[in-house]
Amino acid sequence: REYANLSDQYTKYTTVPGYIIDRDLSNLSSMMVINIGTREGVQKNMAVVSSEGVVGYVVSATETTAKIQPIIDSSSSTSAIMSTSRDNVIVKGELGDGTKLKATYISSDADLILNDDVETSGLGGIYPKGLKIGKLTQIIEAQNITERYAIIEPSVDFSKLETVLVIIK
Repeated sequence: REYANLSDQYTKYTTVPGYIIDRDLSNLSSMMVINIGTREGVQKNMAVVSSEGVVGYVVSATETTAKIQPIIDSSSSTSAIMSTSRDNVIVKGELGDGTKLKATYISSDADLILNDDVETSGLGGIYPKGLKIGKLTQIIEAQNITERYAIIEPSVDFSKLETVLVIIK
C-alpha cells in the first residue's frame, strides 16, 4: 500500500520502488543502499524521492543495489527555488547533526520568508523541477549580505525513512 501511495504522487514520472537495506551512519557520511539496481533500470545520477519529498540521488548502482547520497549529506549540493518569491538558492547538507539543510548563494535582493517551501529548481540535471525539499525555518543575517544563509528543515524524516522511489530518466 505504501508503494501504491508513493507511485500515485509521482504519476508524471517513470518510477521504481525500493527499500533502504543499509545506512552509513558515520559523522562524515550518510550514504544509504537500496535493494534495486541496474536490473530494474536504476543508473547513476537518478533522483530518489519519498512520499514527503526529495531523498537524494543515485551515486552508483550494481545489478541488485544502488548507493544513494541523501540531500542531508554534507557533500551534497542541490539547486533549489523558494516557492513564494521564486528566488534561487543552493541547498547543502550540514556537517554535524545531519538533520538540517543550509541554503546559501542567496542573492542580495532575495525575499526570504519563514516557513516558505523550498523545492528543486530543475537546474543541474539530476532532480526534476518542483520536488519538495523542505521548509525555510531560520534566516541567518551576516554583516556582509552576500554571506547570509538560511536553515531548511527537510520534508523527509531520514531517521524513519524506509521506502523510496527512483525516478527513471
